Amino acid sequence: MALQMTVDQDAAEPPYEQIRAGIAERARAGELPVGYKLPTVRGFAEELGLAANTVAKAYRALEADGVIETRGRNGTFIAAPGDTAAREAAAAAVAFAQRAHRLGLDHDAALAAASDALRAVYGD
Repeated sequence: MALQMTVDQDAAEPPYEQIRAGIAERARAGELPVGYKLPTVRGFAEELGLAANTVAKAYRALEADGVIETRGRNGTFIAAPGDTAAREAAAAAVAFAQRAHRLGLDHDAALAAASDALRAVYGD
């Protein structure tokens, strides 16, 4: 299965974000199964007509989100869902709680700030 993707140069989203979102969405939907080997950065960039740094930026964001994993010289693969994402979310929640505490917010104020942020991102 070849990874077919196009990038709209006229879109409001930058190309790296289009790549990141497209791969993430397809991985979560199961269209790209766990263990699927992604094209090399250079090869995918050539296929899309983009700079290698653009694809590399998308891959770094996907790896930070736990969607993909790089296995050294073996390549880059779709990661198993859940574990990495849950760990990253828990770490972000702890960092938020610590920061809110340092700012002097009480529990209710911190919870309200977190709820507001979640509504802003996910919608109501």
